Amino acid sequence: MAVKVRIELNSDGIVELLKSQGVKDDMERRAKNVAVAAGGEPDYVGEAWIGKDRARGTVRTATPKARSDEANNRTLTSAVDAARQ
Repeated sequence: MAVKVRIELNSDGIVELLKSQGVKDDMERRAKNVAVAAGGEPDYVGEAWIGKDRARGTVRTATPKARSDEANNRTLTSAVDAARQ
């Protein structure tokens, strides 16, 4: 016999979790892993910050050489799996 389960989410708690230092640290670790897999600094830079609603991470090209490499070879696209480590 199936049992009905009711889940009630605590929105304030979820926002607090998404903006926590632990989540930011994890996002930064993942962003840096992708940057290293793409070729590392100074060409690729991984960063994280706490935004309005949640922690966010990004990897960006920091040099003209990296921008050209990304445009021609899709280096960041190829390195995205490193975020899963």
